[in-house]
Amino acid sequence: MIPRYSRPDMVAIWEPQTKFRIWYEIEAHACDAQAALGVIPKANAEAVWKARDVTFDVTRIDEIEAVTKHDLIAFLTHLAEHIGSEEARFVHQGMTSSDVLDTTLNIQLVRASDLLLKGMDRVLDALKARAYEHKDTIRIGRSHGIHAEPTTMGLTFARFYAEMDRGRRRLLAARDEIRTGAISGAVGTFANIDPGVEAHVCEKLGLIPEPISTQVIPRDRHAMFFATLAVIASSIENIAIEIRHMQRTEVLEAEEFFSPGQKGSSAMPHKRNPVLSENLTGLARLVRMSVIPALENVALWHERDISHSSVERGIGPDTTITLDFALHRLAGLVEKLVIYPENCLKNMNKFKGLVMSQRVLLALTQAGVSREDSYRLVQRNAMKVWERGADFKTELLADAEVTAALSPAEIEEKFDLGYHTKHVDTIFARVFGK
Repeated sequence: MIPRYSRPDMVAIWEPQTKFRIWYEIEAHACDAQAALGVIPKANAEAVWKARDVTFDVTRIDEIEAVTKHDLIAFLTHLAEHIGSEEARFVHQGMTSSDVLDTTLNIQLVRASDLLLKGMDRVLDALKARAYEHKDTIRIGRSHGIHAEPTTMGLTFARFYAEMDRGRRRLLAARDEIRTGAISGAVGTFANIDPGVEAHVCEKLGLIPEPISTQVIPRDRHAMFFATLAVIASSIENIAIEIRHMQRTEVLEAEEFFSPGQKGSSAMPHKRNPVLSENLTGLARLVRMSVIPALENVALWHERDISHSSVERGIGPDTTITLDFALHRLAGLVEKLVIYPENCLKNMNKFKGLVMSQRVLLALTQAGVSREDSYRLVQRNAMKVWERGADFKTELLADAEVTAALSPAEIEEKFDLGYHTKHVDTIFARVFGK
């Protein structure tokens, strides 16, 4: 991923030096286990650890790979240059390349998950803070983009919190799903390596042994992982879309923080655009882009092929780096989002009480009017608001059929905003706990 949409901590997980360090640790721990089993001399296993403080030469490894056409063999050759060819004689004993490559990828994905969880925690903290800050800030709810009934800005943030909290739980499950390692040798039969080696390596590196690998760790695990990241990205976009809507000039119930010196347009100096939210929509598309390739990686030929390899070299870093950046961008956006309560109220009252139509409808049915007639009476007065800009309550009070069923006081009471917010605390308790 390009530096513009990257954070250093996540990028570091995917640096070649990090990858080679993990390769080294897998090989070293495997040698320890082999020595403990009496398969290789203890002195040779101990000699591998002479490279524990080595900074592996990426350029040198690339030079060797240019000849061998095999990245892991190139690394093992370079490792032997550091510890001696005789000492390195038993490195990779009974193992196959995928033992190292697949186990490394899963370690990287687990580490990436931990950073993503931190990003999600920041988003959740921001959403919760804004939810409580605006718990009672009335705004109009919309369906199909059209005014529906009153809600609160706090409930808007609360539902996004609940959605992201579900995403966090899914990510924890995905992290657990991907936290496996395999040191099972060619085609996964352990013919040339004891299962105890796998158990030892996994324990040292915080993984659990893959119950049954072929020559690779099953890719349904990875498909589930990347699908989970895509769902989280879609939740990010869901929040971003709402913010983009709220910042529209005709709405302006909220807007992104516009910093001193910031410019909105090269042509129009008046512009203050929702650029961060729009950027998040684009980043979400990039994250979701990994799902189909990850799903297609599940079906491999027999015990293995490498059709998945090139895909994962791309989507592993790109998807985690992009989502990590997006989470922190979203958190900052929510933390600094400017809310305009006066505009929220102004928008709700734009159609002069029209949004209380359901209350009047229900009151008429409770007063003995059939639902069909109640709907007809309410709608004919509502249409006057749409078409002529009339005041809904005034029209109802002037309608003889309506006042035959409801007194003026009863009609008046149906325009109380508090009616729509009486269960906000109940919803908050459900979302955030008591």
